[in-house]
Amino acid sequence: MATKYNSLDELRRKKELLKKEVSDLEDLLTFENTKESLSAFTHGFTDNFLTEKTTAEGDTKLALKTGNIVKELGQKLVRTSERNSIIAFDNTGLQSNLLESTLKLGGVALVGTMARKNLKSTSWRKRLIGLALVYLLPYALRFIRAKAEEFQKKHSLSSMEKLI
Repeated sequence: MATKYNSLDELRRKKELLKKEVSDLEDLLTFENTKESLSAFTHGFTDNFLTEKTTAEGDTKLALKTGNIVKELGQKLVRTSERNSIIAFDNTGLQSNLLESTLKLGGVALVGTMARKNLKSTSWRKRLIGLALVYLLPYALRFIRAKAEEFQKKHSLSSMEKLI
């Protein structure tokens, strides 16, 4: 389907806009700004836990905000204890929330590092692996998480049936 333009200037403006958009996406994919790239890939989940620091050489380095991580874990502990305060069958809910947050942070850090290294490689195979990590791994992780939640629900129902 061909799009018609009224003038050559209009076509040139559209071309420049597209070039700028492609350049912005390339910057995101090549981890020019690591914090911004991870934020885009994790839909803002890592924003509270990562910060950029400047080294002595003037380079920027990504660092963890340990205070925010501890605060988040503390808040999860309080919310879980409040939710389970009336009847507490088991403490597996508390452990799974802590484990889930820890696994998310660890997974994001690991995948981000691997993807950045692979995308900066000169080998087209490693770049392809890096792109697969960026685009396909989130879908795989969501699928695995859904299956794990499904298993946990079945396990919870069977343990409730045993109690009854």
